[in-house]
Amino acid sequence: MNKAVREAASQKLVEGATGRWEIVVGMEVHAQVTSQAKLFSGASTRFGADPNTNVSLVDAAMPGMLPVINEFCIAQAVRTGLGLQAKINLRSVFDRKNYFYPDLPQGYQISQYSDPLVGEGVVQLDMPDGERVEVGIERIHVEQDAGKSLHDQHPAKTYVDLNRTGVALMEIVSRPDLRSADEARAYLTKLRTILRYLGTCDGNMEEGSLRADINVSVRRPGEPLGTRCEVKNVNSIRFIGQAIEHEARRQIDLIEDGGTVEQETRLFDPRTGATRSMRSKEEAHDYRYFPDPDLLPLELEQSWVDAIAADLPELPDDKKARLIAEYGLSAYDAGILVADWETADFFEKVAAGRDGKAAANWVINDLLGALNRDGRDITDSPLSPDQLGAIIELIGEEVISGKIAKELFEIVWTEGGDPRDIVEARGLKQVTDTGAIEAAVDEVISANPDKAEQAKAKPNLAGWFVGQVMKATGGKANPQAVNALVKKKLGVE
Repeated sequence: MNKAVREAASQKLVEGATGRWEIVVGMEVHAQVTSQAKLFSGASTRFGADPNTNVSLVDAAMPGMLPVINEFCIAQAVRTGLGLQAKINLRSVFDRKNYFYPDLPQGYQISQYSDPLVGEGVVQLDMPDGERVEVGIERIHVEQDAGKSLHDQHPAKTYVDLNRTGVALMEIVSRPDLRSADEARAYLTKLRTILRYLGTCDGNMEEGSLRADINVSVRRPGEPLGTRCEVKNVNSIRFIGQAIEHEARRQIDLIEDGGTVEQETRLFDPRTGATRSMRSKEEAHDYRYFPDPDLLPLELEQSWVDAIAADLPELPDDKKARLIAEYGLSAYDAGILVADWETADFFEKVAAGRDGKAAANWVINDLLGALNRDGRDITDSPLSPDQLGAIIELIGEEVISGKIAKELFEIVWTEGGDPRDIVEARGLKQVTDTGAIEAAVDEVISANPDKAEQAKAKPNLAGWFVGQVMKATGGKANPQAVNALVKKKLGVE
């Protein structure tokens, strides 16, 4: 769907007291680079270390200390740009962004302004309603993170932890192409998935390694962009949706009451679900950007970029298309599987040489359901791909029924073991002896003559008899054989 059609779609518009409004959203995502050392020093980036223990003399801005670019961090940013189908700028410049805050020892942040490392790219979103939304990436610039101010450690003091100071960040700036909170949530979810596939950011929002600034404005459909407000440092996909919905409604109500939206920076309070004013929005000149005199322009060789491109993994969109083509999966099922690299890998190990659709069904419904129930990650699954694959094989070979398979799944989940050995040891094989099944069918029908008579007029009642037979045989009877015999005995074929 092209942008003009999208902007006219009524489901993207919000009703106000004076008519319909359109929400316009752009995002600046701060992704912490996965690296063992910081951007300009060799200090550790390990999360959870004691305060102020991962701090070098460079990070602490001691006199005479000079930054040295970490090549691996630059490679990670280039890898990210390539994964987002973005232009890699072979020449970029590091600038000083000047502002003063207790957790910024230098009094400036080394960032990039006019000449970023990565240029324009794109992220494709597949929305639940089937719509495909294209979100433009405007730029990715590399910068160092600031430290952390702790205001809740003492009633009258602010403590400063510099462990995070100097950690490499990628600021991924989107175009204002998002038109709803749902699209914004989908965008950040997809972006995080791509970063995790690439191995360039772990995406752990609860640890602060992925956070977003959200630019929100509203306008009448077809009119120029309205004045935007920036909601800073939102660290939850759920909170991002809430912040957008609240901020858009605040702006609509303000305009409809005769007020004017002022460009400013706001904070989102998860306790109230509301945004509140933080400060007036700074412009670029407020930060007095200028090229960092301690760092020469960064110049890359095309051959170096090409080598990184050649080493990229299969990314979510390509993997999704392949799973659909190779295993005959629906777009919905394939989308669930590729949302996490480990889940997709688990699925492919289960599906190897087996029924792909059955494998997808068991992974999505049973495995992910059990993991969610027990609060586990798929990398910590007590059930291996081989064990789940064996259960699927036993169903396909008609050794066990679907009902017994569910029971077997739980046994292996809690106790472990080889599914085939468990079936043998516990007598879980399904009954395929038609004589025994016929006897069970006859017994159920003879015990329910009234329902048997009704079934002749209402053939759907045959399903009730099938259920009773399966119950009587402990779920071990072959369901197909039971169904055929019940219909034959009732005369409803």
